[in-house]
Amino acid sequence: MTEAPVRLGARYATPSRWQVATLVDAWEESPSARTLVLEVPAWPGHLAGQHVDLRLTAPDGYTAERSYSIGSAATRASVPHDGSPARVEVTVQRVPGGEVSTYLTDVFAVGDAIELRGPVGGWFVWSPEHDAGTPVLLAAGGSGLVPLMAMLRTRRDAGDRTPFRLVYSVRRPEDRLYVADLDRLAAAHDGLDTQVVFTRSAPLGAMRGPGRLERRDLAAWGWPAEIEPACFVCGPTGFVEAVARQLVSLGHDPARVKTERFGPAGD
Repeated sequence: MTEAPVRLGARYATPSRWQVATLVDAWEESPSARTLVLEVPAWPGHLAGQHVDLRLTAPDGYTAERSYSIGSAATRASVPHDGSPARVEVTVQRVPGGEVSTYLTDVFAVGDAIELRGPVGGWFVWSPEHDAGTPVLLAAGGSGLVPLMAMLRTRRDAGDRTPFRLVYSVRRPEDRLYVADLDRLAAAHDGLDTQVVFTRSAPLGAMRGPGRLERRDLAAWGWPAEIEPACFVCGPTGFVEAVARQLVSLGHDPARVKTERFGPAGD
C-alpha cells in the first residue's frame, strides 16, 4: 500500500543528500494524525508547499521511504541565529496497514533519529516575495491541508495581507487538523476566509449538511475566475481530480490550478 504522494507535473528541486534528523517534539493533531518536529543539522531552507523524504532502515537492511509535506512556515536560512539546528514540522496521517506512517504515529519517540532528504519540489509552492497580491484559493482534502497550512503560516509570518480563501474537506469534525492554528489565523481578520465541508458527519452549526465538496461550494466560497486567482488543490487523488475539474468548469484557467495528490484514495 502506497503512502507517498504522487506528484504529477511538478518541477522538482534537486534533492539534497540524505542526513540524520532527530525528533525533538511531537503531538497529536487528530486521533489519526501526528505532527513531528524534526531537528535537521544542515537545512537549506524551504518554500511553502515543498516536502521531504523520510527513510527508515531495519536492522536487516530493509529500507522504506515515504514523502511528507512540510507544514511549518517557509524558512530562509539553514541555521537559526543562535546556531542551533533548524526545526522542520511534518504531519503524518496514519494509513491502515502502512508500515511507515504507523511507525511514525505510534512508535517514533522524542530522541529517535530518522534519515531525511529535502526540501523537494519547486512547482506547488507559494511565496510572499513572488506571489503577493494575487488572490489565492486553497482547497484541501483531509491531510492535503498540510502544505497549504505552510502557505498560511508563511503569509502570517511575512505580515502579508494577500487575500486567501481556504475550503477544507474532511470526513468528520474530529478529523480536522490544525484546529487551534486555523482559528487563530482566521481571528486576525487580515484577509483570510475559511470554510469547512464535512463529508460523513457535520456538527451543529455547519454551513451545510454532510456531503462531498461540490461545484456550487467552490462557486460560493472560492474566487471568481475573472480575477484570475492562484489555486492550490491538495488531497487524495479522487478529491484533487474532482476539484480541479470543477474549478475549470467554473472558468478558471487550468494553468492557474496547481495540484498535488497522494494515495491511498479517500474522501
